This record gives sequence, structure tokens and C-alpha cells, in this order.
Amino acid sequence: MKKVVVGLSGGVDSSVAAAILHNQGYDVIGLTLWLMKGQGQCCSEGMIDAASICEQLGIPHEIVDIRDVFQNQIVDFLVTGYSAGITPLPCSQCNKTVKFGPMVSYAKENLASDKIATGHYARITYNHSTARYELLRALDRNKDQSYFLYDLSQDLLSATIFPLGELHKSDTRKIAAEYGLKTAEKPESQDLCLVESNGSMRAFLDKYLAPKPGDIVDTTGKVLGKHDGIHHYTIGQRKGLGIAAAEPLYVIELDTINNRVIVGDRTKGTQPECTVCQVNWVSIAEPSTPIRAEVQIRYRSQPVPVTVIPLENNRVKLVFYEPQFSITPGQAAVWYTDEKVLGGGIIEKFSVNGLKTL
Repeated sequence: MKKVVVGLSGGVDSSVAAAILHNQGYDVIGLTLWLMKGQGQCCSEGMIDAASICEQLGIPHEIVDIRDVFQNQIVDFLVTGYSAGITPLPCSQCNKTVKFGPMVSYAKENLASDKIATGHYARITYNHSTARYELLRALDRNKDQSYFLYDLSQDLLSATIFPLGELHKSDTRKIAAEYGLKTAEKPESQDLCLVESNGSMRAFLDKYLAPKPGDIVDTTGKVLGKHDGIHHYTIGQRKGLGIAAAEPLYVIELDTINNRVIVGDRTKGTQPECTVCQVNWVSIAEPSTPIRAEVQIRYRSQPVPVTVIPLENNRVKLVFYEPQFSITPGQAAVWYTDEKVLGGGIIEKFSVNGLKTL
């Protein structure tokens, strides 16, 4: 009987993943990573639900305390990023450095298993002609989480099973009900775990970053209002600026040097290209020449045509067929061909052309 370690957050998706594999005859061990204290999945509440699922399925359950790792790799990462005027994406960072990597290591070293599974909506195949594992979108495009998984290495992909990749969310709920799982009707997690635990991203950041008042200005440097810290703003933001104007204004740049939030109309927040660093080529080897693809610059953004130009130092330039609004430093850009994730990386910080500096 093949052994698999299933990451259990206490939600319905990971519960069904464990139940499916258990029903298929796998020797399943539930593993919950204790990331932080508080409410919501990934916290104390989630661990209780995960333990209940394991008891219900009759499988072992282990809890590994990695709160220090989560603090260093995610909390400090977020605080540093926001204070530097970027909007970090914690989920892809967490998947690679906090969840998948430690899970695979723990499974091999302590549980005699070379396979892990999670409740993510994505698919993995193996391409024999290229000798590479390929990461694909989930069948349910509305739940597809491949965007957050672009940074997984070939070793991690080879060790991972996604039992929900061929399912729609409605199917997952039905299976949970059929198995009588206690999490069958558990509500969806609506926000980042840190937001769930703290109530809002502002509340979380305010625990670590002191207020630092400054000016809200337009692209000529004219003062339009005041802010209490640039970490409360993100590129593309329109609501909550606290300023009156004849036309809609958006955050187009966060000026950390002068502690300014710079706003402008939508045209000033639209860019024809950007550069991406920390690139991971997932399903293909790094190309030596430009390639055409479709890119998502945010999780919920629509894929748009792009030319991906490889650069030195693990970077690429993305040249959009049509200029894009709200390109946000710190967020991931992930490029695809059809359903296949080709690669991804982190959007670098840039300055808006023509911006008047003080």
C-alpha cells in the first residue's frame, strides 16, 4: 500500500483530498502545520477540525509546529515588503518555503513517505519527451490555484498529488457530503490567513508598522491630501484615498524615499511592460529567446497576451500586446500556454514615466 502524507488545514478541500486518497487505498497520514495562533484555517481552529477529520477517517494525524518559520518567512516578509512600498504576495512564498518544502522533508524523514497531497485546485503531469513535470490549471477555472504554485520546483512537483485538480468545487462539496465529513458545510476561507486572524490587512500591518504621515500628491507633485503610512496603500487602489477630485484617481506609485502616495488618472497607471525577478521556469526549461504566452499579473486578473523576454540574473521582461493597468510590484506575474504554467516571478518596482520627483 502506497503511503501519502496529506496536508490538512481543517477546510473542506483538504478534507476531501484526504478522503479521496483514503478511499483509493492509499495509506494516508494527515499532517497539519501549525502556522500561528488565532481563528480560521491554518490556526488553532483549523487544527481542531483537521484532527476531527482524521479521527473520522480513521487515519493518523500529526501536527508540526513551524510558527517560527512562518514568522520569518511570511510575517517578516510581508512587513518588510509593505514598508518598502510594494504589495507582497504571501501565498506563493508560503507554498514553497513554509508548506510544500517542509511537508516533503518531514514526510520523507519522519513518516517514510515520498509523496504528499494537498487540497489545491491544480494538476500535475509528466512530459516524457522533455523529462519534466508540468503544472496545469485546474479543471475548475473559477477555483484554479496554479497562479500561487508557480514557484514549486521539479522536485516538489514530483512529490505532490492534487486530488482535486479534475473536480469542480461543487463536486468537492458533494463528495464531502457523501462521505459525511464534518467539514462538508464549512464556509470558504475568504481572505489571507493573516487577514482572517487579524480582521484586516490594515490591522495586521498596524501591529508591526507605526504610523508615518505623509502627502498624497498628483504626478506634478501637487499635494491633494494626507496619508498615515504608505503601507496602507497599493498600486491601482481607488477607494479609501480620502481625497476629492473631478475624476477618478488611482494610486499609481508609492514613493518610499519621500513618503508620498502618488495618484493619477487611469491612463497614468497603465504600463506597456514590466520586469519580473526571481523567475521560476516550471513546465519548460528556461528559453534562450523570447516566447509568446498569456500572463496573469494578479490572481483574479484575466490572462493577456505577452512577449516574455529572458534577461540575465533570473529576470524577464514582459511586453504586453496592450498596456495594462495596475501592474503591482511584489505581486506575481505567471505566464501560461493554454492550461500549462510556463513560469512566473515577482514584479519589480518601477517609477512611472514623467513623474516629478522632489
